[in-house]
Amino acid sequence: MTLSATPTGIVRLTERTPQISGAEMVASLVPPPQFEDATFESYRADAAFPSQQNAKSTLMAFAGLGQPEARGGFLRRAKKGPAPRPGVYLDGGFGVGKTHLLAGTYHAMPVRRKYFGSFIEYTALVGALGYQNTVELFRGSDLLCIDEFELDDPGDTMVMTRLLGELVASGTRLAATSNTPPNALGEGRFAAQDFLREIHAMAASFETIRIDGTDYRHRQLDGHAAALSSAEYEAAIADAGTRGVVSDDGFADLVAHLATVHPSRYIRLIDGLSMVGLRDVAALTDQSAALRFVAFIDRVYDAQMPIRATGETLDLVFPDEMLAGGYRKKYLRAISRLVASTLD
Repeated sequence: MTLSATPTGIVRLTERTPQISGAEMVASLVPPPQFEDATFESYRADAAFPSQQNAKSTLMAFAGLGQPEARGGFLRRAKKGPAPRPGVYLDGGFGVGKTHLLAGTYHAMPVRRKYFGSFIEYTALVGALGYQNTVELFRGSDLLCIDEFELDDPGDTMVMTRLLGELVASGTRLAATSNTPPNALGEGRFAAQDFLREIHAMAASFETIRIDGTDYRHRQLDGHAAALSSAEYEAAIADAGTRGVVSDDGFADLVAHLATVHPSRYIRLIDGLSMVGLRDVAALTDQSAALRFVAFIDRVYDAQMPIRATGETLDLVFPDEMLAGGYRKKYLRAISRLVASTLD
């Protein structure tokens, strides 16, 4: 039996124009590779932050692995509490294990029809299939997990909240994460009353669980992404290219290319790569470009792919005026992931 050789070489992402079908999008709605084996048992709650154990216990109960003890005792009627909500919403900072717990919930629930994806993956599916077709696709599903609920666009968020409302009515249970609790979604960004009404209606479907802690990606890191000299970069890319497929692009060229590729296809853009190389990194000046770069980094990080770069350190690509705006938490999450990816 002949084993096929591992592909090797250096490619340009700017020369890739990936396509992805609706069926492929649906098939990809599973936890990312680093969380394909995530369980509640493998989540290590930090004793310094009791909210972590509380979040774990609450999600275990939601998944049916443990129910709160009934009150009342023998021959006494237990006090009837409020009806459980159809969804749980895990709110917390970066790197405290929200995605791990969400994936643990996905794996633990013994149901047939369950899906796991980021907010952008679900909205991309609506764009590819149409709203009504997406409703019919998910109608009657047992569980929908939504990682990093986003607010890039009020239209996308209104579509998503209406989709979730229809699914809850059909019996679907929801589990979501974000860096902002549902009643606060949209604060400081969009003041349209219709939009705010949608947000508060969505919040009624969720039990909000707060989780605190220290970003695990920074616990052993100095907080700065690594930047290589030109010689170091050339050597790193050449060496990696002998063991797998690596990309090598100018930073400005890649950022411009991302504008020509729908974010739902970024996962295909990096398909088959073992490393991403970026030359001449510089601070971003356009917010739309910055948000696309964040979406790209999310896919790179999910694939556990190291990054090698020259120029400005990647944790400084979002200037102060961007960090002071409505997308601050999204940029900070990206910085956390960039630091971890360049120091792998």
